[in-house]
Amino acid sequence: MTDYSRVTPAFLRELEGIVGPKGISVLGEDLVKHSKDESLEPPHTPEVIVYPLSTSEISSIMKLASIHNIPVTPQGSRTGLSGGAHPVYGGIALSLERMTKILEIDEGNLMAVVEPGVLIMDLHAETEKRGLLYPPDPGQESGSLGGNISTNAGGVKGMKYGVTRDFVQELEVVLPSGEVLTIGGRHVKNSTGYELIDLFVGSEGTLGVVSKATLRLVPKPKNTAIIYVPFNSARAAAKTVSEIVSRKVVPYALEYVPRHAILTAERFLERTLPDHNHLAYLIVGVDGNSENEIDRQLDIVGEVCIEMGGADAYLADTPSQQQQLWEARKCLFEAYKAFYEIDEVDACVPRSRFPDYVEGAEKISERLGILISTIGHAGDGNAHSIIAREQVENRDAWLKKLDVAIEELIELSLGLGGTISGEHGVGYAKKKYLVRKVGDTQLSLMKVIKRGFDPQNILNPGKVIDV
Repeated sequence: MTDYSRVTPAFLRELEGIVGPKGISVLGEDLVKHSKDESLEPPHTPEVIVYPLSTSEISSIMKLASIHNIPVTPQGSRTGLSGGAHPVYGGIALSLERMTKILEIDEGNLMAVVEPGVLIMDLHAETEKRGLLYPPDPGQESGSLGGNISTNAGGVKGMKYGVTRDFVQELEVVLPSGEVLTIGGRHVKNSTGYELIDLFVGSEGTLGVVSKATLRLVPKPKNTAIIYVPFNSARAAAKTVSEIVSRKVVPYALEYVPRHAILTAERFLERTLPDHNHLAYLIVGVDGNSENEIDRQLDIVGEVCIEMGGADAYLADTPSQQQQLWEARKCLFEAYKAFYEIDEVDACVPRSRFPDYVEGAEKISERLGILISTIGHAGDGNAHSIIAREQVENRDAWLKKLDVAIEELIELSLGLGGTISGEHGVGYAKKKYLVRKVGDTQLSLMKVIKRGFDPQNILNPGKVIDV
């Protein structure tokens, strides 16, 4: 562990000189608010919260922290699930939540320029009213784009369009030393040296602070439709995913939801879905620029689902019907959190092994006697296994089972050729598992990279790897 300095009154005065008196806080309620994200990890209280409004302010803060050897934890809207925003060693919580400007929508180059505190739902609203689309669509719509970039967030549209990394064109990044780099550009192609932008995307704020991002957009498809398909067998529903793709249809979303999750969503939203009496469900979204294209995809998807054991196929072709289904899918984390104490494993396996993961998770649940509800972006093999404590269950006993369940679910994913996180990141909570996926050599190389960017280890220390 690095021997960090403590925040002193003199240091606070220097910070105030950078951001002004309204740009820092040491109030107890603010320190508590910025002590954690939405993971189950115990909070870690910072010594001060700093709210910069510009790249130059971030740069000055990092220079000052570097001189005084004070740890800095970048934070967005703190919706992460792996402890990545926890100020593990105290110091500065660098809150980017006030940097919320959409600086430009460049329709000629199909790009948007944003500050890191912009919420993804606000970028979606701004682009879609112009007939454009920023495809990454994580379930937590109040997540900030800086946080999405830091974890390489995915979401329901990853199957067809890709994840955040596929849409980052240019980054302005402040290094731990305070130096500002601009990486990438609005040029579409680049074969000039090492592609450093890919190091920063997904690095969870350990290499630099994203202060501005240029993101790629695509034309918004004119038509969309969704079908909601109940199955009597969880494995049949999961196997249908690969069969749909084999028929040369690529839905923009292909989601797997077990009955327990459907019932939980209905309870949370206080309304019913088209069906809740079967063991598992697929929600399949297709898009295109003509009704004929939509109809062709729906015909094939519906035919495959019925062939594979689907009990019915409910069509949602109006915006309101589609919104209701997506609300039910996207609310699931909040719904489970409302009724249970929970943790989650964010595994990702090859799409063809998704049925084996679902089946394996069910066996772990049965053997341990613990509630595990696996919801998945099945189209790209990303499974979210929510591990929930029922109210009658003793908490200490549940926590012991929880540790075993997480361990076994991660081993299940690795054994199927998968990984320990598809989109939430390693952060603080899952870093002990990293070496099992990458091995000693890759882990050593990661440490070399971290030391190269951050030799003092002051930027988001305690996350991803220990150096």
